[in-house]
Amino acid sequence: MNEAEALIAKMGEAARAAAIELAQATPERKHAALIGAAHEIRKRLPDILEANASDLQFGRDKGLSDAMMDRLRLDEDRLRGIEDGLRAVAEQPDPVGEIIAEWDRPNGLHIQRVRTPIGVIGVIYESRPNVTADAGALALKSGNAVILRGGSESLNSSMAIHACMAEGLRQAGLPRTAIQLVPTRERAAVSAMLQAQGLIDVIIPRGGKGLVGLVQSEARVPVFAHLEGICHIYVDRDADPEMARRVVLNAKTRRTGICGAAECLLIDWQFYTRYGATLIEDLLGAGVEVRAEGELAKIPGTVGATADDFGREFLDMIIATRLVDGVDEAIAHIRRHGSQHTESILTANDATAARFFAGLDSAILMRNASTQFADGGEFGMGAEIGIATGKMHARGPVGAEQLTSFKYLVTGDGAIRT
Repeated sequence: MNEAEALIAKMGEAARAAAIELAQATPERKHAALIGAAHEIRKRLPDILEANASDLQFGRDKGLSDAMMDRLRLDEDRLRGIEDGLRAVAEQPDPVGEIIAEWDRPNGLHIQRVRTPIGVIGVIYESRPNVTADAGALALKSGNAVILRGGSESLNSSMAIHACMAEGLRQAGLPRTAIQLVPTRERAAVSAMLQAQGLIDVIIPRGGKGLVGLVQSEARVPVFAHLEGICHIYVDRDADPEMARRVVLNAKTRRTGICGAAECLLIDWQFYTRYGATLIEDLLGAGVEVRAEGELAKIPGTVGATADDFGREFLDMIIATRLVDGVDEAIAHIRRHGSQHTESILTANDATAARFFAGLDSAILMRNASTQFADGGEFGMGAEIGIATGKMHARGPVGAEQLTSFKYLVTGDGAIRT
């Protein structure tokens, strides 16, 4: 056993013991731990910002992209957001023990299906130090222990935030090992987590295509998949033009480095015939590089698109765009190039919207709304660990409820089977 494997084994054993205690913890104690952690975030704000400044310098030295630097950066507003997220998760109903369904059988058995924690969650993420709080909070709320392995560039920030989470646990009388952070930048720790059968029950990767591909190819532990956020926005022929201008601009430019940013704009031919290049001109005016094909490529300021620009997550002020002939052609394009993350249709036509919703199987489908709303906090979950794009168990924003499984409680009165 190498050093990384020994470290993860030690953390895993401690996490399993903590998970047993957490599964039986009262909602009040979990609530207290989260409120305590939120208080510590506010109390230690200067220390966290100082740690983040060190990480930002590390990121600059590594030559991280603007999008990655944006993910890494913390400021007072973002830390207030982390604090608010902790409080929001704390106030949510506790999912553990919830009766999902119950019924009686002719044989006299009464059967209940009840939510139960998964056990030990492993979260591997890049850049975003806020995931340390989000993942820790959601795991705790759902009665799971969690082992966090943040990006090497965010280690100092993550450690500072983790210290707040650990203090909240201590104040509530819960084991500090319920939320653990891998204290090393060594990539060998990632491989050790992926192989930790019997210690970690599920791995959740949150990062780029490279990280998710590595996890999916090497993991011997089950994975909640979250691949690329290749999000599409389709402007239908019946879209309101002013709404379309607002939504498209927001979907692309509000924050380009998040997985819910729009990466491809599809415009119906009839909309374009009536309203011209307004959507493209708005994007260009905002500083977006518009990679267009066909008729759209004739618009001054656009850049000719290549085949590789469709089905690509730019995470930058770049968007691919093309004209389509109706909703069916838009659906066909998204099926071919999408990653089943988030797609939005802008239309006033109910039948067209229904066809869009029925024809696609992405984790999140929206109508007349920016793809930037693809976020657990915006869904009322308080926070999220990620957006699951697979089809097993959890899909879309992964909150506390999605981090539970279930068990059956069966009650009889001396029942025997003949």
